[in-house]
Amino acid sequence: MNAKLAASLSLVLIVLIFIIQNTAVTELRFLFWTLAMSRSLMMLLLFGIGMAAGWFLRAYLANRKGR
Repeated sequence: MNAKLAASLSLVLIVLIFIIQNTAVTELRFLFWTLAMSRSLMMLLLFGIGMAAGWFLRAYLANRKGR
């Protein structure tokens, strides 16, 4: 197992432990919307949105550099 894979797996494990320990229901307010959900689900959702935004930004910058 190479070091990059081991580091990635350990980071994912730490994130999963953090999410599992934060199961309390919390409210998210944005402008006039209010959303109540468990913290773990909210963290997972925000993590996914961040990963998708990073992926799209990297693709955009790679496409721009190729022109």
